[in-house]
Amino acid sequence: MYKKTLIILLFPVILQAQEVDKVGVLFDSLKTNPQIKSDEIMMERALLGKSMANSMLFPKLDIFGKYDYANTPAGMLPIAPNDLLAMVKNPSVAQPFSQNIFRGGAALSMPLFVKSIYTMASKAKMMYQSAQIKREIDLMKNEAVIVSSNANLQYMQALDKALEKKRNSLQKVREIVQIKVDNGRAPESALLKINNGINEIDIMRNDVALNREKAIAMIFSLTNVRLSSPVKMEQTGSYSNGQLKVLEPLQQKLEATKLGVRAEKEKLYPALVLHGNYNHSYANAYNNGLTVNEDFATVGVTLKIPIFEKDQYVKIKQSKLDMLDIQNELDKMRVEFTSQAKQLEISLTLLNTSIELYKNSIKDKSKLLDVAKVAYGNDRMSIEDYMKYEDDLLFEESKLFKAQADKWQTLMKLAVIYGNKIEEIVK
Repeated sequence: MYKKTLIILLFPVILQAQEVDKVGVLFDSLKTNPQIKSDEIMMERALLGKSMANSMLFPKLDIFGKYDYANTPAGMLPIAPNDLLAMVKNPSVAQPFSQNIFRGGAALSMPLFVKSIYTMASKAKMMYQSAQIKREIDLMKNEAVIVSSNANLQYMQALDKALEKKRNSLQKVREIVQIKVDNGRAPESALLKINNGINEIDIMRNDVALNREKAIAMIFSLTNVRLSSPVKMEQTGSYSNGQLKVLEPLQQKLEATKLGVRAEKEKLYPALVLHGNYNHSYANAYNNGLTVNEDFATVGVTLKIPIFEKDQYVKIKQSKLDMLDIQNELDKMRVEFTSQAKQLEISLTLLNTSIELYKNSIKDKSKLLDVAKVAYGNDRMSIEDYMKYEDDLLFEESKLFKAQADKWQTLMKLAVIYGNKIEEIVK
């Protein structure tokens, strides 16, 4: 048990000590995330609420000690008239009356039928289910953030490679331009334009590095693992639409609130309670000063029927307002997520089409750039026109990489909305 606990605690450290190459390893590290721990605490609270409700069905037993002083002799226990008459006739008998009485004993109470207790236990159970589903959804959301952030890292890495490729290309062209300038075949401005293009690429690569750090920081905040490069991801499945799983925690909470309303109403129902009392009294009898020890016990059943309890009516109204508030929030979120899911489904289809179109376009633009290089080398194209071909290829490549990242993010959002297991979609 100690070894297992130690491994869990050291898991993030172990991950940082080795190179992470699979997204599933990052998923495993989410178990130590504070958000998940908060959900687990909420589940424990819900279980505690159920235990508290059930505990109200158990007997309550109290012991007590008491001292009573009366300005006139008071009875230590009820006495039947015939017994009292016999005591009065015989003064030597200590009568159970005194001004100073010491008492001790025990009191027992137990609900036999209190309808609201059972309903409150059901409410607590529903709250536990809500917390349990919320934990699953939050875990899914965090997994989706990891996949999306890693997709952004892949996008930045691919874009940086494309920028590096363009920079190397311009460096080679710069050598040609330098020769032309030295031979008087091209103006000095042509060399300045090439240098300016290289500088712009360096600026863009620096911006890419900044965005890359943001994605790395996001993954680190969830997993405590700092990546040096994006991990490999492979799509092994797709989302499956159906019920809006993301709404289930709130739906369960609404059902729990409805039970809360019912429980408040049931507090106006008749309640049947068992009660018992044992009392031992000690005193000096008022008639002759002798010590008296008396035991007295009762047991009975009480039927309580509320007739008018204004505060309870207010509590019922308050619980109804809480229920209506959650119902309204649920209705609003259902409209929002239904609309969002439809938009994401259409976007996913369009992104798949865009990716294929960008790939075909990049092939064509790569060929056109090769032709432009030859044309510029043979003085059949200006440096301005050549630079456009370089820019066109880079722009098209950046759109492809961005579309691929957007596809991952769109797929993850749909998976969370419909409650699909992300481990079955990506590995």
